[in-house]
Order: sequence, then C-alpha cells, then structure tokens
Amino acid sequence: MSDTDQAAQERAEETVPASEVRAERADRVSATRSLRRGRRLWRVANLGVISVLMVSNTVGAIIALVLPMFVIPLPPYRPGHERSTLFFVVTVAIYVGAALPLGIWLGRRAQRAARQWLLSGRPATLREQRIVLRTPSRLFLVQMFFWLPAALLFGALSLGRGFMGAFWVTATVALAGATTAASTYLLAERILRPIAAKALSRGAQGDFRVSGVRRRAILAWVLGTGVPVGGLLAVGIVSLSTGDGSRQQVLVAVIVLCGIGVVVGFATVSAVARATAGPILGVSRALRRVQDGDLDVSVPVYDATEIGRLQVGFNAMVVGLRERERIRDAFGTYVDPAIAELILREGTDLDGEELEVTVMFIDIRGFTTYASETEAHEVVTRVNQLFSTVVPIVHEHEGHVDKFVGDGLLAVFGAPRRNERHADAALAAARAIAEAVPQVDPDLGIGIGLNSGPVVAGNVGGGGRLEFTVIGHTVNIAARVESATRETGDTVLLSEATRDQLADPPDLTAREGIHLKGRDGEVTLYAPA
Repeated sequence: MSDTDQAAQERAEETVPASEVRAERADRVSATRSLRRGRRLWRVANLGVISVLMVSNTVGAIIALVLPMFVIPLPPYRPGHERSTLFFVVTVAIYVGAALPLGIWLGRRAQRAARQWLLSGRPATLREQRIVLRTPSRLFLVQMFFWLPAALLFGALSLGRGFMGAFWVTATVALAGATTAASTYLLAERILRPIAAKALSRGAQGDFRVSGVRRRAILAWVLGTGVPVGGLLAVGIVSLSTGDGSRQQVLVAVIVLCGIGVVVGFATVSAVARATAGPILGVSRALRRVQDGDLDVSVPVYDATEIGRLQVGFNAMVVGLRERERIRDAFGTYVDPAIAELILREGTDLDGEELEVTVMFIDIRGFTTYASETEAHEVVTRVNQLFSTVVPIVHEHEGHVDKFVGDGLLAVFGAPRRNERHADAALAAARAIAEAVPQVDPDLGIGIGLNSGPVVAGNVGGGGRLEFTVIGHTVNIAARVESATRETGDTVLLSEATRDQLADPPDLTAREGIHLKGRDGEVTLYAPA
C-alpha cells in the first residue's frame, strides 16, 4: 500500500466511529482465521483420504494377485495358454497405476464444491452438507467402479485355466475389491469427521441422513465374514470340482483365508464399534453434564447416520432447556417464584379455590407529597430500594408477593404455598420488615397491615393476559388496617382475626376504638410490642 493510500485510509477511519472500525477489523481477523482453519482442515483431510486410497488399494491389489497365484489351488493352464507370474504383476501394476490417479481425480473433482465452501468460511448449505457426508459412500462406489472391471479383466486373462479357473479369479479379485472399498469407506468416514462437524456446526439445513448404522453393520459383515467365507467356498468348490491341488495346498489356502478373515474382521468390527459408540458416548457425557445443571453444553454433529439425528436432537433438547431456564428466570423477575413454579408444573388453567390465608399490605407514608417534589427516576430508585429489602423477607417467611400497587405491596401467606401457621409467618415477616427498612432508608416511613380470613385464590384475567391473585373482603380489610397505622402511629397493626390465628402470639398492645372504612362500629387492632 502506498503512502497516499495509507493516508487516505487513515483519514477515512478518522471519520468512522471507533467502534465500527474495531468491529470491521475483528471481522477481517475472524475471516482470516476461518480461512486458515478451512485450508488446514482441507489439507489434512485430503492427505488422509489420498493416503487411505493408496494404501488400501495397493494392499488389495497385492491380495488379489497373491491369492489366485499362490494360495487358491486353481486348475492348471491348458497347453498354449500359459501366463507367467511376471505378466500378471506387470498387468496389475499398469492397471493400478492408471486407475488410482484417475480415481483420486474423480474424487477430488466431486469434492470441488466442498473445498470451495470450506475455504469460504461461511456456513454450509444443504447441498454442501450432503456432499461432505456422502464422500465415504462416493469413495466406495468409485473404487468398486474400478475393481469390478479389474475382476472381469483378470478373469478374462485367466481363461487359459478353463471356465472354472477364470470364474474363481474373477470372484477373488471382486472380493478383494469389496474388502478394499469397504475398508476405505470406514476409514474415510473417520478421517472426514472434522469436516463433517464443521459442515453441521450451524445445524442441519434439512434431512441430511445419507447412510445408516445398518450399512456399517453390512460392511462389517462383508469384511469380517462375507469375504473369508467366500474365499473358503471358492477353495472348496475349486478343489472338489477340478480335483486339483494337494491336501497341503488346500490346507494352506484355508489357513491363509481364515487368518485374513480374523485380522480384517477384528479390525473392521473395532472400527464400526468405535464409529458407533464414539458419538453415543459423547452424547452420554454431555447428558451427565446437563443432569448436573450445566446447560452450556453441546455435542459436535458429524455422523450421517441415525446417530447424527441423536446428536442433533440432543443439541435441540439443550437449546429448549436453556429457553425454559430463561423463561423461568424471567418468571422469577416479573412473577413470584412460587407462581412461576406452579404455572410450569400445572399450566395456566388454575381454577379458583377458597383458602384461609393472612394478607399483608405495606404502604409508604407521605409518598404522594414526596413523589410530587422529587425527580421521577429518584422516586423509582427509592421505591425499588425499599422493595429490594421487603421482597426477600416475604419469601424467607414463605410468603407470596401478590402485586405491587404503586408505592404499596400486597403479600399473601398461605397461598399458593400452603402453610398452616400463615398468621405467625406473616407477623414474623412484618416485624422483620419493620426492623430492616429504617436501616436501609431512615427517612422512609411505612405502614404494615395484617388481616386473616378466607379468600378466593386463582387466575384472574382474560384476552391472553392472566394473573394469579387473591380476592375477597379479607384483602380489603388488610389495606384498611394498614391505613389505621397513620392514626395510631404504629408501624405494624394486625386485626383481631389475625391475632386469633396466631399459634404462638407475642406481646400485643390493643388499639381500641378504631374506625375502618366500610365497617360499621369500632374495632380493636393490635400492635406488636
């Protein structure tokens, strides 16, 4: 970059807010890192797949050459149709040398779209996900595409041994090809897991299942049982039908084929077991973390079988649990925790029921005058400071904050959480509040009124908006008892009904001759000492 361009860029950055400049630089750094990770993943996966193709096909070619020539007792050549060992070795080398690069080229050409996606750093589309997940199956088909013609070619070159000899050479090469292709499928599926996990990191864009656990099991059977049994069958039929081969040759062929079957079968079953158990164990470990309360967990999705659906389903379940926990937290902020738990447990269809409870009403004295002379934000701050002290005390004594009424608060003891000693709990909470509020705000005066009696508790509302509350004359009396505190000068007053409900009454001072709005005559209220 020239000095002029750099100066222009600096001037441009000066006119842009610093936050936008930092965000743009962070995006460039993130894109660069994503590009490097994509290149690294592609190099490792590409090298791994090419190595697997070369090794597996070379081993398969050696097996296909050695078994018919030195292990299986095939019929001898007819006079004039002999083929030397060197001829077959050269033919195999030429065929493998031509087929292997062509197969690698076809495989890489089919993966061109996946490579472009991996280097772009963006989320994979449904097409790109399917390309990545179908790569092992495509490699299997490509190899069988080259091995089946090879089987026919070498069978034709073995016609000098007669029809049976050519047939069993064809069958042996085909079995070796099936072994090679199936081994490559299982190994490529393992190697490509990091790319599959990246392709599915943002979730599956659709029905991505392209193979199944059943296919893995079938491949394991082909490698561990089908190929060895097929080879042994070939040895037996050739020996019995042609009479060629000594007992020693037949014995050597059986031992070699059984040895190959044991080794390849064990390796295949182990690979299939790891491929199946690995993601399941990952989900199991993550599930234990969820059971321990850790919801910030997810499992990488890299399996294209039904197990991949399990991984996707687990992640979706955890997202749902996190959403449920978020809703529970929101309920805890705007709704009393007891009500939130009740709604989550029983739903919103909470019919009304009549209960015996104690109602507490709290109000700030002189609040109207104070609010008219004070800034709004200061008023809200002071009221919230009061409620931050009061609400935990109510909860501590198993009460339920029913609602906030401006500068007042209505709390219920005995619903929705049942409490036979609701009057004692309400009085204990009222005395604790009366002691705590002056320590938080010495200039703030409050009045607390308690009344006990029957109420109707349940959901009230309509039009999609419901509120759990208590209704009844008991609630109204509690508010009027609180109003009487201004007349008596007490912080806490309780009605005679609440006094009668107390199981362990403290020292109380009677306040006689009190007039309550809506009540005829005089009543006696009580103030704790």
